[in-house]
Amino acid sequence: MGDRTTVPSLAVTADGHGERDTRARVARLILEQGPITASALGERVGLTPAAVRRHLDALLAEGMIEVRRARPQARRGRGRPAKWFAITDAGRSAFVHAYDDLASAALRFLAEKAGSAAVAEFARRQIADLERRYRPVVRAAPPQQRVRVLAEALSADGYAAAAAEAPRAGGQQLCQHHCPVAHVAAEFPQLCEAETEAFSRLLGTPVQRLATIAHGDGICTTHVSPRDLGAGGDTGSDTASGETSDTTQGNGNDEESGRTSL
Repeated sequence: MGDRTTVPSLAVTADGHGERDTRARVARLILEQGPITASALGERVGLTPAAVRRHLDALLAEGMIEVRRARPQARRGRGRPAKWFAITDAGRSAFVHAYDDLASAALRFLAEKAGSAAVAEFARRQIADLERRYRPVVRAAPPQQRVRVLAEALSADGYAAAAAEAPRAGGQQLCQHHCPVAHVAAEFPQLCEAETEAFSRLLGTPVQRLATIAHGDGICTTHVSPRDLGAGGDTGSDTASGETSDTTQGNGNDEESGRTSL
């Protein structure tokens, strides 16, 4: 959590406006959609080429973004190949939220007064709204498409998520390139655990958290077991109110593997 003071914050504060806000929008789009070209950025943010270049130059100077080599399909005619811009580790760290410190202090107070179980209950109740919103669209999808549909729903909420086939053990992986509560979750892993439990219920199959941004990894990676992916996927459908069971599917996998949810 200490690194946050070493890079410029791209968070939009209550009194922020103008150039900095626009630059934050550009950087967030690179985080969520990158690598991306300057022309694509301009179209999506509604900026002139000169304005885009100004913001990109500033972000490059701050170390928030980097230039990648042009993709083969980007070459058109004899012109200069397009540059692709991607977020750096420093840029990702700069996406802090104005209320991180307040949230951490509040959870610290709750833990001191009511214990860690109260923090876990709070985390489950916070994730319950997300789970309620996602359930209809995830359950409406064919079982083998549910990880992809969940990734799309998470991306719409700013998590920059993607689905992929698991490289070795079978099943699929759900990858989140951005976590809005990463700095708070670094101190309170109950937030990650509640999210993992919700993924298991939504997908109707055991899941295992392999890596998290809060733990210092580049992305949050969740392995989704192939077991039961072809079934109805109705496991735990009545538990999204926040009153979840202590024996979740995800926790057992973590304990057996010797890893925590972080």
